[in-house]
Amino acid sequence: MRIYLLLLLLSAVLFAYPVWRLGDWLHLSALANSLITLPLFLSQFFARFVLRNRSGRLVYACRGAADFFLGLSPLLLVLVIAAQILLSVTDWPTEQVAIGILCITVVIAIWGLRRAWQPDIVVVPLTSKKLQRTVRFAQISDVHIGSRTSRFLSRVVDSVIAQNPEFLCITGDFIDQREVTLEKLRPLARFKGPIYYCIGNHERYEDLEQIVTRLETLGVEVLRNRSLETGELQLIGIDDHGSPKQVARVLPFLTVRRDLYSILLYHRPHGLADAHEHGIDLKISGHTHAGQIVPFHLAVNKVFEYRKGLYRLGDTCLYVNEGTGTWGPTLRLGTRSEITLFELSPA
Repeated sequence: MRIYLLLLLLSAVLFAYPVWRLGDWLHLSALANSLITLPLFLSQFFARFVLRNRSGRLVYACRGAADFFLGLSPLLLVLVIAAQILLSVTDWPTEQVAIGILCITVVIAIWGLRRAWQPDIVVVPLTSKKLQRTVRFAQISDVHIGSRTSRFLSRVVDSVIAQNPEFLCITGDFIDQREVTLEKLRPLARFKGPIYYCIGNHERYEDLEQIVTRLETLGVEVLRNRSLETGELQLIGIDDHGSPKQVARVLPFLTVRRDLYSILLYHRPHGLADAHEHGIDLKISGHTHAGQIVPFHLAVNKVFEYRKGLYRLGDTCLYVNEGTGTWGPTLRLGTRSEITLFELSPA
């Protein structure tokens, strides 16, 4: 009961107070203000509890709207508090201040939505003495189909194809809901090269075995604690686990070919030292979303040592993709959606 009361209080501060304050500054009547504030406040509980296990376009739209407001609410709260301080030392008309806040919020919302819908192509050049030719491959991570639509997946696949990589790696959290049908995943089949995939934490929470079956039906090579060799490369996939020692646990049971350029797919950015110890050349991960929305990146910074971009330990590299999709709000503030294009060249 105490936890629920605390969540209710925090939700009132985060969701209800800014909206009510803006309505007050716009001189709305108490009734009109209540009719706006109360539905927005209750939408968070409705989306997360009543609609949690339901499906359908209307359900998806309602959940998406609630998540979008959730993503914007910290920004709105900060703007309202800043305006409250400003109004205490100036005589600016409250209507103009409220309209200014709404305009700023709309502009930032449109920008954040655009950043979430249009992943950047991030080129990462690397060299190795183990390679005799240049190899180009793409990585996508945290696409979150289920929360995101098949239309978004189609957009991502088209962007990948346009870069003409030899193969594609998917580093987990590709799907985040049960019963995502084969038809919704069908855009993946348009990529004609090999696709290698390791599971993330969200697949483990859902119908994992059915997810694996659907992806294999589309020709995806699912790497579950196993490796394969192709030309000068060895690709290794390890199943996601909550323990930061998962890479150290599994790698000793897999043969790492030190004469081949080894690429380790593991969802979480843990285990760089363990990958280095076992002779891995490149470890690719995701999971963090780089925080996705300011100020949540501060919490991510506390939890993860490696949050985004390229890290090196001796001859081993770790690259953390910021997330091709989004989880929760379809919104990016202070971060980017990303498709990574690796260019591996002979040293």
